[in-house]
Amino acid sequence: MSKSIVFVTGNAKKLEEFIAILGKNFPRNITSMKIDLPEYQGEIDDICRNKCRAASDLVKGPVIIEDTCLCFNALKGLPGPYIKWFLDKLGPEGLYQMLHGWEDKTAEAVCTFAYCSGEPEAPIILFQGRTQGTIVSPRGPRDFGWDPCFQPLDSDKTYAELPKETKNQISHRSKALENLKQYFTKYIEQ
Repeated sequence: MSKSIVFVTGNAKKLEEFIAILGKNFPRNITSMKIDLPEYQGEIDDICRNKCRAASDLVKGPVIIEDTCLCFNALKGLPGPYIKWFLDKLGPEGLYQMLHGWEDKTAEAVCTFAYCSGEPEAPIILFQGRTQGTIVSPRGPRDFGWDPCFQPLDSDKTYAELPKETKNQISHRSKALENLKQYFTKYIEQ
């Protein structure tokens, strides 16, 4: 039997979505653990690789980490991987107000999962999902990050206003997890 993969997160809502989207047919057992990892700076892929390597070194086994970005097109991709800090300081209203004076209110939500088998020198594999949308005046429940101010394209509702099942079918997280599931299904069958 293969070792369980540890999903490293301290965010209960993120864990809840991860489990709901992953479903019951994933070929490996997933556990979760909260570990305070360093907050790396740089480009999305580099941040994810560094976080995953650090998590794998601490767990001493297979891990999955996630990094989520919200990239404003008018700001050339910022706040991007620093969205957590912007959200903490400004809230959803402040994120919306950041684009005051900009005509372009479009944004891209990016979710990247990184996996490492835990073996020495093992490669880190990235799985990414992207959803295009618009930054709007916050609407809906305020219980999960920037969901109240992100409205996916082709929707008249923000992530926060959508039923969980609907969001979990169209979100950047679901797209990234679909790529991860495909990899593990193929990997397990070989």
